[in-house]
Amino acid sequence: MFQAQVTVLVGHFGSGKTEIAINGALDLAQRGENVILADLDVVKPYFRSRSARHILADAGVELIAPQGEFVHADLPIIVPQVRDALRTPRRKIILDIGGDGTGARVLGSLRDVLPTDDIEILVVVNFSRPSTPDPAGAVAMVREIEGVAQVQATGLVSNTHMMDETTAETVFQGAEMALEAGRLLGLPVVAATVQDTLNINVSLGCPVFVLRRIVRPPFEALQHTRTSGPLFVLN
Repeated sequence: MFQAQVTVLVGHFGSGKTEIAINGALDLAQRGENVILADLDVVKPYFRSRSARHILADAGVELIAPQGEFVHADLPIIVPQVRDALRTPRRKIILDIGGDGTGARVLGSLRDVLPTDDIEILVVVNFSRPSTPDPAGAVAMVREIEGVAQVQATGLVSNTHMMDETTAETVFQGAEMALEAGRLLGLPVVAATVQDTLNINVSLGCPVFVLRRIVRPPFEALQHTRTSGPLFVLN
């Protein structure tokens, strides 16, 4: 994961793709890569890459996201900037895109400037969410995104979690269902995410991507600060 010049992360509300996008951008930057992270998620008010702009800037990651009075905009106003970046991709590019109908249409609006090779289009699946309770639900989600965006997914990312209630069993069961969904779709599961606080000693049947919790909704960040000290809070 994140080996291609362009990585597209798409998934329904609550899939956790934004955390994966931010973690991936920070990991690449730590390895010396020049990275652009484009926040094209026009769906979720609380979990957006733009909320971690200061952390990303400190790491040397260029964030393409609405600025100033438009920082909380629910419109894809940065699409022209993203199109320009994709036309001459001199850096690693990560696109964080919502997976509902609106998000899929945003992805579709970019398909003429997406590279034909050296690209991953990864659908993030979280089987603890109502929209994808089982492999059949994940298959339906992928087909919906592909149909609206008119692009083909290249892989799945298993990200089944229940926030701070996530257990090793949660991750293992999610990976199993992701592998079944991948079998039905004819797609590989390129990674299963594991929170850095968990210790998992069994094979998940696919590569593991260790995930740090970076963004939290305001109510959870406040509670965490009271009990555990300072943490980045969404703005």
